[in-house]
Amino acid sequence: MRNLILSATLVAASVFGMTAQAAEPIEAGKQYTELSNPVPVSVPGKIEVVELFWYGCPHCYHFEPTINPWAEKLPKDVNFRRVPAMFGGPWDAHGRMFLTLEAMGVEHKVHAAVFDAIQNQRKQLTKPEDMAEFLATQGVDKDKFLTTFKSFAIDGQVKQARDLAKKYDVKGVPAMVVNGKYLFDLGTAGGPEGVLNVADQLIAKERAAK
Repeated sequence: MRNLILSATLVAASVFGMTAQAAEPIEAGKQYTELSNPVPVSVPGKIEVVELFWYGCPHCYHFEPTINPWAEKLPKDVNFRRVPAMFGGPWDAHGRMFLTLEAMGVEHKVHAAVFDAIQNQRKQLTKPEDMAEFLATQGVDKDKFLTTFKSFAIDGQVKQARDLAKKYDVKGVPAMVVNGKYLFDLGTAGGPEGVLNVADQLIAKERAAK
């Protein structure tokens, strides 16, 4: 985990000096990496865009105002999904919380509040009971959350999330994967706007290949 956090810190130091790159044509090996073993998408027939994130990552938090409006305006042939990165410790706890909220159908209602609680209010939210207490203040049923959090169904989703991160060969967050083929992040793409530029070009590339 130390390597991941150090990597994120180094990325942050270099990202904001890269201003011109976002408008340039993209190239494999520069702005993005082409995965040697493509990963099947979750919704066949649609172009999938995955954001891997962690609630404890400040870069993921600061990326939210950029990626959210973009994701909301994606065309119908694109499926956007978030996948929690699970690298142990608080990463796993927060990832399981996200998957639980998603399974309950309330993630979209409390996602911003969870991010704010961890990033700005300095709440750790690593224990199920603490999560449930906080989420109750956001209108989430406490008992239902705890039951779902500890369920076998969530165990399976946690395993799937871990397996995906390994298949994508993700080393840090936030990271993006388009159609299970192309991996990029803030550092390679040249910052938040650069990420969206790379994503848009790769979406167009996959659409043209259909």
